Amino acid sequence: MGSYSLPDAVPFGFLNIDKPHGITSHDVVSKVRRVFGIKKVGHAGTLDPLATGVLILCVGGATRLSEYVMHQTKVYRATVKLGVTTTTYDAEGDITEQKDATHITQADVEPVLPRFTGDIEQYPPIYSAIKQGGKKLYELAREGKTVERKARNVRIDSLDIVEWRAPEFVLDVTCSSGTYIRSLAYDIGEALAVGGYLSGLVRTRSGQFLLENGVTLETLQNSDIPANFLISPAQALTDYPSVILTANDVTEIVHGRRATQAVPEDDSDALAFAYSENDEFIAILKARHGKWYPHKVFSGA
Repeated sequence: MGSYSLPDAVPFGFLNIDKPHGITSHDVVSKVRRVFGIKKVGHAGTLDPLATGVLILCVGGATRLSEYVMHQTKVYRATVKLGVTTTTYDAEGDITEQKDATHITQADVEPVLPRFTGDIEQYPPIYSAIKQGGKKLYELAREGKTVERKARNVRIDSLDIVEWRAPEFVLDVTCSSGTYIRSLAYDIGEALAVGGYLSGLVRTRSGQFLLENGVTLETLQNSDIPANFLISPAQALTDYPSVILTANDVTEIVHGRRATQAVPEDDSDALAFAYSENDEFIAILKARHGKWYPHKVFSGA
């Protein structure tokens, strides 16, 4: 997708990492920090160790942009195994129950899927990183303490069975950020009265980041110029409007003052990504009283 960095050569941008199986998202962050020789690297939404695929990393000053890439639509390819329930809702957990699922056909599963599409409430797995009283749920669960889970509102746009190999099937899931695919697998198993867990997961898309455009850790680590894999805000955040600032307005915004050019429509909630006339990323702007004001300034970050 092209490379991008600020003129002073400080690494700045996003990485679309094709995360390998068996390591944590934080492991990936640690490896990328070593590649670039900087500490300022973070992920925009984790993947479980058993999951693979698109993991977005924010490098340098782009860590201040994580919220804008984190909440975009996600697409997963999930493998669900029926007839078995585990503590973690995936293959890492201990088996808690087994039932005969040999009678379940694709024709049985298809009518159940619409229950889980649209705006729904979903309970996160007991073994998750959500915090309760300052501790992560999985820490409390391992200590044998009572774990209280609150339902969260999520959106699932589509569920499509793409492969059937009983007692497993492969499901393509398009959903909002924050959706637990492990919980989805468990809930489908419960709806079928045989139980189920997530036996495999690949994130194939997150916003504008596609798996086919991802870079492996090995490729990044062996690259002489890892900055070539950085992706600019203009490429990654096309869902947001952009504004081209005059040289005078760049000066105003960088110094915390409003731009002279007007907002097309007076919308107090409007955000825009601002660039200079030579395509340098300058700031995120927020509309107020018909003018653009600096919200986050990045020039020289």
